[in-house]
Amino acid sequence: MLKDEDINLFRESIKGAKKLAQNTFVAPKKVNVKKKSEQREIREKSDTLFYFSDEYEPLLNEEDAVKYLREGEDTYLLKQLRRGDFSPELFLDLHGLTKEQAKLELASLIQACLDEHVYCASIMTGYGTYTLKRQIPRWLVQHPNVRALHRAPKEWGGDAAILVLIDS
Repeated sequence: MLKDEDINLFRESIKGAKKLAQNTFVAPKKVNVKKKSEQREIREKSDTLFYFSDEYEPLLNEEDAVKYLREGEDTYLLKQLRRGDFSPELFLDLHGLTKEQAKLELASLIQACLDEHVYCASIMTGYGTYTLKRQIPRWLVQHPNVRALHRAPKEWGGDAAILVLIDS
C-alpha cells in the first residue's frame, strides 16, 4: 500500500501532463506461413540447381559401371554400393522426363535427402536414348553433398538405376 506522501509526490511530478488519446490499434503483421515455406522451397531448389552445369565434363569412365567417389572418402563405400549394402530410402523415377525436368527433379531429390536426413537414394534413369543415363552422373558429381554414386545392384534397378550416397 502506498503512503499518502508518495501519492502526493507522484501527483505533483505529473502536474501539467496531458492525457494521451489511445484510440488507434495496430494489428500484428500476419505471416503467411504457407507462402513463406513455398518461397523457401523455391530458393533451396534454385540453390541446388546452381551446382548442375551441362558444360562440366568430369573424368568418368563411361564404358565401366557408372561410379564416383568424392575425394577424401573411403574407397570401401563404392564396394558397399556395388554390393547393395545400402538400402535407398528415397526413389526417383526419371522415365519420360526431359533433361530440364530431370535436372529439377534431381535438385528436389537432393534437397529432400538433406531435409529428411536420408543417406541413400536411388535414381531410375531407364535405358531409352541413354541421354539421362549419361547426364545424371555428370550432374551428381558436381554437387558438394554427393559422397559417392554407383550403378545400382540388380535388386535396386541394375543398369537402369544409380545409387547415390548423400551427406545428410
